[in-house]
Amino acid sequence: MNVMTTIDDIAVLHTRIVTGTGGGPEKTIFNSPRYMRGTGYRELACYLRPPDDPGFAVLRQRAAAKDCPLIEVDDASAFSLSSLRRLAAICREHDIRIWHGHDYKTNLFGVLLKPFVGFKLVTTVHGWVKHTSKTPLYYAVDRWTLPRHEQVIVVSADLYERCRASGVPENRLHLIENAIDTEDFRRTGPAALAAGRVGVPPGRLLIGAVGRLSGEKGFDLLIRAVATLIGEGHDLELWIAGDGEARDELERQAVATGYGDRIRLLGFQADTVALFENFDLFCLSSLREGLPNVVLEAMAMEVPVLATRCGGIEAFARDGTDMLTVPSDSADALAGGLRRLIEDAELRRQLADAARGRIEAEFSFRRRMERMAEVYELLW
Repeated sequence: MNVMTTIDDIAVLHTRIVTGTGGGPEKTIFNSPRYMRGTGYRELACYLRPPDDPGFAVLRQRAAAKDCPLIEVDDASAFSLSSLRRLAAICREHDIRIWHGHDYKTNLFGVLLKPFVGFKLVTTVHGWVKHTSKTPLYYAVDRWTLPRHEQVIVVSADLYERCRASGVPENRLHLIENAIDTEDFRRTGPAALAAGRVGVPPGRLLIGAVGRLSGEKGFDLLIRAVATLIGEGHDLELWIAGDGEARDELERQAVATGYGDRIRLLGFQADTVALFENFDLFCLSSLREGLPNVVLEAMAMEVPVLATRCGGIEAFARDGTDMLTVPSDSADALAGGLRRLIEDAELRRQLADAARGRIEAEFSFRRRMERMAEVYELLW
């Protein structure tokens, strides 16, 4: 059955559970509907979130900015029959033909609803990078649900192997890495002249980091590394954008280094393009990752990248060509990698140029959506 020519506007429902301002998957989900128009697919997003969650206002704004239809479902408990009933009603109202889950809970809900609603099941596995006491439960749910999906998409090579080991047949398993809208993420001028660098002295190098403020991101190690380099006499400043449960602890750590005026926690920043314009360097200090959007964004914005070798980064990185990598879970390793970049302006330029070229050639969002449509075609 050729859906591209015989059926118009097959409805796809992207489903996700979220609290607060969300994370990396939103960059893909909210950007998808406008790129899929004209392919025979009509995409909507449906988010389960706690009632009256104040952080969700940011997600509403982000969805509206990308012209992504967004449906909200109050979801106050771990397993809610009322949420299931509401989701079933949404699927019938919008004639949903493809349920596209993005996490363990929406995968489970999709499997449970399919016999009653009759849609096809697709999921994107973004990876569990935040480990809590509930992580084993999440993995157990995924091991049960993933083999029951018609198609499973993963964003990194390590997740491909994990899903294959969990019983997902390879003929249903697809590696489609995250991608970037290269027109949105395009540098407009040198970092030193960026309007957002208010208060940064001329000649000082600004190191940037972006992500949820939680332990797996390794920001405590990055703060230690930058404090070491400042102590050696390097003229540096560190900006960390993001919010999360570790913010108070990280702020105390920054002050305790004695360089609190040069290690700043910015909180959540909606305009990441403007943020990246300011950075001379970008550092991913994570202990666990898939293939993070922030690395692709930094590369697209021609910001030289230092990243820890974790998760999807190991297979993705071309070390010494379009980024530098160092071992994870080591402040000394981060300091060493940053030191090398700080002291070699030509290396920074070469990495930035190569990174932009690679993103344009291999990681454009339009190409990602073409591959997604090809996966949807396999359902019929």
